[in-house]
Amino acid sequence: MAGTRRPRSRVRRQRIGTWTKFVEAIQSWSGFRNWAFRGQRDARWRLQSALARYTAVTRVAPAAWPRQEDRIRRIFQRKSHLYLRDTPGDDLLEWLALMQDHGAPTRLLDFTWSPYVAAFFALEQATADAAVWALNLPLLRTLNDEYRIDGLVAGRADPRDAKVFDRYYLPNKHAFVWQGDPFRMPQRVVAQAGTFLVSGHLGLTVEDVLDRYPGSDTLLVQFIFDTERARGDAMAALYSMNITQATLFPDLDGLARSMAYEFEYSWEVDLATNTPHPTLRDPRLPARALGGVSGGANLSAPKRPRPARRPAGRRR
Repeated sequence: MAGTRRPRSRVRRQRIGTWTKFVEAIQSWSGFRNWAFRGQRDARWRLQSALARYTAVTRVAPAAWPRQEDRIRRIFQRKSHLYLRDTPGDDLLEWLALMQDHGAPTRLLDFTWSPYVAAFFALEQATADAAVWALNLPLLRTLNDEYRIDGLVAGRADPRDAKVFDRYYLPNKHAFVWQGDPFRMPQRVVAQAGTFLVSGHLGLTVEDVLDRYPGSDTLLVQFIFDTERARGDAMAALYSMNITQATLFPDLDGLARSMAYEFEYSWEVDLATNTPHPTLRDPRLPARALGGVSGGANLSAPKRPRPARRPAGRRR
């Protein structure tokens, strides 16, 4: 319609050329400590749950989504005891997290409190521009608690309660997102410092939902990596932080998947040229290495203490 203004996007995009620039961006503002992060190996991908993506490739009519989503949850709840010693109780979010952990499509979207874990998931298998999404959780919670979002106070729409989930999530009639965790968390979620975003509408991306929120302040930042330039340094740095498939998925499958990066890592040689690392040929610490450290000029070897003076007196 003529004269209609397009709502301002709540997403800010920032291109990242090198790993160092990403670290500097994250460490430049302490507020990021309260944000949540998600890595995706293709920057073109939208923020959608596995179930939302699955609806796009099936011929299931949107009107049937609630019935079919409830169906797959019920089937999993009835049969999973055959493979588990301990099953979730009344916490529906724990059931959904368990389903997601084992590969079932759910409306949960994995996030992590660690920007570096998110960077690992973004870059490990990336071949084109990758992305780390950062979600402004303090602002999201404020808006969810203080405003009516698409007709409801979203902060009260706790999906851990099955009745609340069936009323506000299954129908896909409310455009809001909720963040939180089950009371008991899966081992992998703990290892990844994970948390979940739950969308009230399978037919909308998270970006679309947040664009409808009141106000104009940034709710999402998309850090877009130049993978070709950033990946090598990033993966080596993350390996040094002990962020690997083996630590993020602490089981035999994770260990096996971690062998992929072990193939491209060596402390002995530059694998691109198959020649020894320069720092092994000359292992001396260069002066420039600590040049940026406060007080770096005083980091030389300590002076040898002077011998104590004997008090004047008779020799023994």
